[in-house]
Amino acid sequence: MDFTTLPTLAGDRVTLEPLSADHVEDLKVAVVEGELWRAWYTGIPSPEEMPGEVRRRLALFASGQMLPWAIRDTARGSVVGMTTFMNITPQHRRLEIGSTWLAPSAQRTGANTEAKLLLLTHAFETLGCIAVEFRTHWHNRQSRAAIAALGARQDGVLRNHQLGRDGTLRDTVVFSIIDGEWPTVRLGLTERLARHTRP
Repeated sequence: MDFTTLPTLAGDRVTLEPLSADHVEDLKVAVVEGELWRAWYTGIPSPEEMPGEVRRRLALFASGQMLPWAIRDTARGSVVGMTTFMNITPQHRRLEIGSTWLAPSAQRTGANTEAKLLLLTHAFETLGCIAVEFRTHWHNRQSRAAIAALGARQDGVLRNHQLGRDGTLRDTVVFSIIDGEWPTVRLGLTERLARHTRP
């Protein structure tokens, strides 16, 4: 149960590669698509902010607080987003999957489903987690629906939880999957992928 190792996680649709400075230029291209950073309820970095965001995630990795990955689309060969394990608490065998974004062209392709399957498999089956958490902004309805579709259950809402970049208050919706639910969640995700065909 090594919560500090950052492995490559490979599937059929996506590969989660340990984040590095070499990914910055590809991530800039991916984030420009759809101008994802302009959504007020997200914390997605702009192209100009990307080098600093990658440095921030790598610093958190170096201090044992985060495991950051770049998401590479296997068919296209291009990097299409980022994801992390964060709020890691090995003593309680818990972590959060978060700070995730995908370029619009990679959404609804099965990429997110497979990435989450890879991450959850690593969390529950390699690290021995007893709970994996997901958090999102109350107003990010797309993210809330996607988390629920994974099989996560809503635990509650942390009201006035954080201040946004523009000073607005964020209500944070908290979801989780616990270890006893994992076999059913894994089956559901596997079947979703089997039914899904690329456009």
